[in-house]
Amino acid sequence: MDSIWVGERVRLRGVEPEEWHFAVEFDQDSTVTRNADRLHPPRSKAGYRQWAEANAGTPDDDTFSVGIESLAERRLVGGMSTNGVDKNAGVFSYGITIGADFQRCGYASDAIILLLRYMFAERRFQKCDVGIYAYNTASLKLHERLGFVEEGRRRRHQFFAGEYHDLVLMGMTIEEYATDYSLGSVASC
Repeated sequence: MDSIWVGERVRLRGVEPEEWHFAVEFDQDSTVTRNADRLHPPRSKAGYRQWAEANAGTPDDDTFSVGIESLAERRLVGGMSTNGVDKNAGVFSYGITIGADFQRCGYASDAIILLLRYMFAERRFQKCDVGIYAYNTASLKLHERLGFVEEGRRRRHQFFAGEYHDLVLMGMTIEEYATDYSLGSVASC
């Protein structure tokens, strides 16, 4: 069986309500949480359960959240969601989080390639924009390796850890994606 949601290392899938404890685990590392978004006040177990239940619903085709499951371990190692969807311009963005214990295993790159293929080849988007904090050199290098191009910088964009941080803006077009990656194919039965 061939699935657009399965890569070499990961499978993108919905998050089940009973998997709320993985969010607790990922939120324990402040650096991981800041890299994904920003620190939030502590949440109760009930709050995490509500989050998981909300993310277990039926997403629309363009704005959604998915879990990133390791094929080797058959467990959630992170999550990602689309955002900033502009159907008129054909542009979208995404956020991705990989738990600290699972970073630098190729999970993020595999998940990003799968998401881009879906959004470019199935949903007709023509460009993906991402914003990465300038101090997050690992993510900047990852996106550069994947083929994203630096397009600019928002200076002093976010305040945390006692100082302001720049946001590096990167983008990839469908043509740039198709140069290095498959847009998929339809097999006849």
